[in-house]
Amino acid sequence: MNNIAVILCRPKYSENVGSVARACINMGCSRLIIAGSQTFDPQRAAPLATSRGAELLRSTEHYPNLEQALKGFHRVFATSARVGGWRKGVFLPWQAAQEIMRPETLDQDTALVFGPEDKGLANHEIELCPRIISIPTTSQAWSLNLSQAVLLVLYECFKHVPAARTRHIPSWDSPPVTQEQMQLLHQNIQETLLLIDFLQPDNPDYFMLPLKRFLAKTGIRQHEFNLLMGICRQIKWMAGRLPPGPASRSQP
Repeated sequence: MNNIAVILCRPKYSENVGSVARACINMGCSRLIIAGSQTFDPQRAAPLATSRGAELLRSTEHYPNLEQALKGFHRVFATSARVGGWRKGVFLPWQAAQEIMRPETLDQDTALVFGPEDKGLANHEIELCPRIISIPTTSQAWSLNLSQAVLLVLYECFKHVPAARTRHIPSWDSPPVTQEQMQLLHQNIQETLLLIDFLQPDNPDYFMLPLKRFLAKTGIRQHEFNLLMGICRQIKWMAGRLPPGPASRSQP
């Protein structure tokens, strides 16, 4: 993400700039630029930036207009909700991210330009930006908060960052069950359903077929296998077929 800079063109509210700084920090974007703002107040922005975002606010670059801010960038993407007409070849956020994060172009500095909160970028500002990104929304409410728009676009780029460089989120999923375990589960479910007279004893294998097909479609994991086995044991205990006690219960 070091090749990406967020440029806020004429932002109206300092608080939104603070939220943008926080979004940048969350997604690993370390360069924030403000173009053409006469009202930016760092003290109003800081509380919404959090401590890490406040560091980015202190290093924010300021330019008198968008044209000056874009000097030195190799690629420029403007964000706009207004599409159609002469605005052709509009990127969706994930399409732009694929282009921005291609390995062979990571040495090219890329600017993501966001317009003011009330009206967005003016036509003469969009003309400075060869590429346009538009975030799809419902037709009834297409206006996004500035920091939300920044976060959405940066997140699509962040998804292309190698996992080794992102925060590890542990998976709580367990391994899939083996065929042997599935057979054991089928056997226990069948015994349990017979015990409570849910299955007819004359041909239980036949009536188990729909349930077996259902279980096969669910892709049962190890912790789910333990849960279902525990339910079967508990039902059998309640029916008097197993002695009570912790040993008769599953530990998921």
